[in-house]
Amino acid sequence: MARSHLAVALAASTLLLVLLAQLFADRGATGQRLWHWNGARADTGSIQAEDGDQYLIGVGKADITGPVVELNLMGYANGSQIGTGLRQRLYSRAFVIGDVSNPSDRFVYLVLDTQSGDTAVRNGILDGLKALGGGYAMYDQHNVAVTGTHSHSGPAAWLNYLLPQITAKGFDKQSYQAIVDGALLSIRRAHESAEAGTLSVATTAVSDANINRSLYAYLANPESERNRYSESVDKTLTLLKFQRSSDGKNIGILTWFAVHGTSMLGNNTIITADNKGVAAKLFEDEISGTANAASDFVAGFSQANVGDTTPNVMGAYCEDGSGSECRFNDSTCGGKSQDCHGRGPFFGLNDAGTKSCYEIGKRQYAGARAAYDYAGTPVKGGTIRSFHTFKDLSKYSFALPNGTVVKTCSAALGYSFAAGTSDGPGAFDFTQNDSGNGDNPLWSVVGGLLHPPSPEQRECQAPKPILLDVGAAKVPYDWTPNIVDIQALRVGQLVIIVSPGEASTMAGRQWREAVASSAESFLDEDPIVVLGGPANSYTHYITTTAEYGIQRYEGASTLYGPHTLAAYINLTLSNLPYLSPEQPSTAHPAAGPAPPDNRERSLSFITGVVFDSAGIGKKFGQVTKNAPASYAVGAKVSVTFVGANPRNNLRLEKTYAAVEKQAGDGSWEMIRNDADWDLLFEWKRTSTTLGTSEVTITWETGGWDHIETTAGTYRIKYYGDSKSLRGSITAFEGTSGIFKLV
Repeated sequence: MARSHLAVALAASTLLLVLLAQLFADRGATGQRLWHWNGARADTGSIQAEDGDQYLIGVGKADITGPVVELNLMGYANGSQIGTGLRQRLYSRAFVIGDVSNPSDRFVYLVLDTQSGDTAVRNGILDGLKALGGGYAMYDQHNVAVTGTHSHSGPAAWLNYLLPQITAKGFDKQSYQAIVDGALLSIRRAHESAEAGTLSVATTAVSDANINRSLYAYLANPESERNRYSESVDKTLTLLKFQRSSDGKNIGILTWFAVHGTSMLGNNTIITADNKGVAAKLFEDEISGTANAASDFVAGFSQANVGDTTPNVMGAYCEDGSGSECRFNDSTCGGKSQDCHGRGPFFGLNDAGTKSCYEIGKRQYAGARAAYDYAGTPVKGGTIRSFHTFKDLSKYSFALPNGTVVKTCSAALGYSFAAGTSDGPGAFDFTQNDSGNGDNPLWSVVGGLLHPPSPEQRECQAPKPILLDVGAAKVPYDWTPNIVDIQALRVGQLVIIVSPGEASTMAGRQWREAVASSAESFLDEDPIVVLGGPANSYTHYITTTAEYGIQRYEGASTLYGPHTLAAYINLTLSNLPYLSPEQPSTAHPAAGPAPPDNRERSLSFITGVVFDSAGIGKKFGQVTKNAPASYAVGAKVSVTFVGANPRNNLRLEKTYAAVEKQAGDGSWEMIRNDADWDLLFEWKRTSTTLGTSEVTITWETGGWDHIETTAGTYRIKYYGDSKSLRGSITAFEGTSGIFKLV
C-alpha cells in the first residue's frame, strides 16, 4: 500500500536527524612502494631545473567565509555542531593554465576550503562566469574544476542534494553565495594576472601526516598488489610550481596530498580550514616575502585519494576507560562504535584538536617547502586539453578489461555507513564491517520507510546490505546524486583526474595507473598523473572491489555498487582521447544527462537574524572585559565587547577582529586579523528575547611555531554590524585598552 509523502518525509527526517548525522562523518588504523614517476624527488636539496615550455599561468585567491555562527558545520553532519566563531578565514584559490599561442585553450582548477565540490556551487560559478562575458566565456563545463579540501570545520547548508542539507536545516543562500562569489573573484584575479611562465613538478614523502583508518579493508586487496607499495596510504606530496617568465618570480604552487580534513574534531564549533588551510597559510606567509616570489603568492593544498586516510596519526583507541586499541576489524570498543576515537599528535593536551590540526598542517607545509626548494621536472609538451561529461551511474553497463560485462546501481548506503569511523563514530548498534544479516531489525524497518530497495537493487549492490536506498528517494527532491561528473585536465605530460568522490588509497592508485598507462600512447614525456577531489559534486566514496566486499564505512558509502571504481576508470579512459593533441581543442564529449539543479527549490528552516540590541545603558563595540596593562610574550590576551550577530555582514575580504601594534610615531598598524590562526573570534548570544550578544577576541601570543610575536604596545579591535528592528544594518567598531607585551 502506498504511503503518503508526508509519512515518508516524517519517517525519513526522524531517522536522518539521529542516524544520517553520520553521513558525512568521516570517521583510523595504520599503514606502500610510493606510486610515482621518473621525476624529481625533494630529498637532495635545491637544484636548478632545466627550462620547460611556456604556458599562460595565473593565480588568484579570494575569501569564501560564510556564516560563522548559528549554522551547522559541514562534514560530520552533527546537528548539534553549530558555529560559534572563527579562527581562520576560508578561501578559494584559483589556478589558470593556458596555451600562450592560443589563450582560449585553458583550464582553471579551484581549491576551495570546503568539504567538497558541489553541483549547486559549480552551477553558480558557471552562471557567474557566463554573466561576466568577454574573456570569461572561455571557461565552461569542460575546463572548470571545482575541488574541496575536505575540511570538516566550515559552514554547511550550501549543497545541492537533500541528504547533506538535513542536519543543516536546509539550504542557506548566504552560505552558498559566499562560496560562489569568492570562487568567482579568485578566478577573476587568476585570469587577470595570467601571463607567460613555466611549470614544474616535484614530489616529496611526508611520512608523518596520515595513516590508514580502515586498514582491515585495505588488507583485503590482493597481496600481490599490496606488495608493490611500502605503505598503506600514499605518503607522496606532489607539487606543481608556477613561475612567470617576465621576472622569474614564483607566483604559486598547487599540491596534492591525501589526508582527511578531520583534525578539528566533531565537537568543534569554531570555523577553520582544517589542516590544509593551516598548510596554505603558513606557506603563503613565508614565501610571499622572499626575493624569488611574488607578493601575492598563492598556495593551493588540494586533496588526493583521501578516502581511507586520517590525520589522527596516533591511532584509534577506546575512550571507555580501558585505554585499549579499538578492535581491528570493526573499530569497536566492547562491541560498540561510540567509544572508538582516532588520536591526533597532541592527544591528551588541552584543545588537542586545534593543536593537532595545526601540527598536521605544519607537516604538510614542511613537505611542500622541501618540494618547492627542488626545481623538479619541467612540464613539457605544450598541449592544454580538458573534458567533462555527466553519466548516470544508476544504470551504466560496461565491459571490464577481461571482457566481463558489469553494471553500476542506483545510489544506496549500507549499514556500516551509520557506524561512522574513528574520526567521528556513529550511533546506536551499528558497527563497521556490518553484514546487515538481521542484527538490526529495527533499522531495517525504518530504512524501508524511506524507500524499500527492490530485489534487483539488492542484488546489484551485493554484498552491501542496504540500509538507505537514497538514489531512489526523490521527495521533495533528489536526496543524493545518481548523475556524476567525469572530468580530466591536461597540461603537457601532467594529467589531473578530477574525482567527484573520495577514492580510497588503493582505488586512487588503480585509477592513476590506468590513466598513466593509457596516456602514454599520446604523450612524449613520461606521464605524471594526479587525482584531485572531492570535486564538482559529492558522490561519497570510491573503493576497490575487495574493499567494498569488507563493507566498512568506506565500502558501505560507495554509492553505486561493487563496480563503482571500475566505472569511473572506464569512463575516464573512454574520454581520455579528448586530451590527445590529435584532437582539436574544441572537441568535447557529449554533455550527458544534466543533474538536477535544486538551488531554487531547496527547503530551508534556517532562521535569519531578527535584530540586535546593545542592551540597556550600553553601546555596540563597548568593552565589557578589558585587557590588563601588561602581559608576558606567550600569554593569551582576551577582550570582551558588546556584540552583534556576525551574519549581518560576512565581512568578506575584511575582518571581524584585529590586533594593532603601535609604531614609534604613535600610529597603529594592523599585524593580525581573523585569517590568522593565533587570533580567535568568538560570538555568544546572551539573550534571544532582547537580541543581545557578546564577542570575545583572544590573541594567543605564544604556542604556535612559525608565528612570531614580539614585545611592544598593542590593542585589539572589533569590527561588527548591528541590525535594527526595521532591518537596517549599521557598522561599528570596538577598541580595547592599550597593553604591552614584555
